Amino acid sequence: MKDMKAHLEKLRIEAEECELISKLATNATKKHLFAKLAAHHRTLANEVERAMQNPKQ
Repeated sequence: MKDMKAHLEKLRIEAEECELISKLATNATKKHLFAKLAAHHRTLANEVERAMQNPKQ
């Protein structure tokens, strides 16, 4: 369970960092790419969190 918590925290941090990069980017392509990466990391974090809450599924 410690591994999953660590992975969850890492995904959340990566999502925040990607969002920040997206907001600071001046290039529209990079802005879009990092926004998409942030959303992807958030989705993964949500899935890990659900798996931790329902370990038998």
